[in-house]
Amino acid sequence: MDFIFSLGGTEYFLFSAMAYDCYLAICYPLHYSTIMNSTLSAQLALGSWVCSFLAISIPESLRVRLSFCGTNVVTCFSCSIDSFIILSCPDTYVTEMAAFIISIIVILGLCSITLVSYIYTLSTILRIPSAQGQQKAFSTCSSPLTLVIIWYSSTIFLYVRPSRQNALDMNKTVNTLNTIVTPLLNLFFDSLRNKEVKEALWKVFSGT
Repeated sequence: MDFIFSLGGTEYFLFSAMAYDCYLAICYPLHYSTIMNSTLSAQLALGSWVCSFLAISIPESLRVRLSFCGTNVVTCFSCSIDSFIILSCPDTYVTEMAAFIISIIVILGLCSITLVSYIYTLSTILRIPSAQGQQKAFSTCSSPLTLVIIWYSSTIFLYVRPSRQNALDMNKTVNTLNTIVTPLLNLFFDSLRNKEVKEALWKVFSGT
């Protein structure tokens, strides 16, 4: 579970890096290649992994100390903190609050950075004089922006709460959206940005 959540946390940092990349590409196109060089790209990628694993290690160090008794039935089909905590016998207040605080810092903090980047990007797109230029610029950011909205909406519901011991059925539904639907949409949007894939789909649906 620690490994799964560390990978999920990496996604937040990568989404912020993608938003920054989109911001540079739209707002500073002439300086983009100079600023977003291979060194900065590697630093953003490595920093995303390191920061995520460090952030998850704090609540995880508290969770491994919990003891369990009674039923061992996990009411979820994937790694879920709420289903895990319910099985614990001792008081879980400190563990839940640690997870809650980390969630606020990581999820809401990075969400704010991502949204600010996209707001500046969209405002720049709207100032482009030609409609064709606006459409081309918006197509660059529309796919990642859609994924960001879906990803943050589901994860804020799941993790930015002091207690997650209620509404497990709803949590399972949102968890499915978060772990299955979002990655599938990611593949779908990335494929549609590929010229060869779009041409192949056009041939299939047009019958040519």
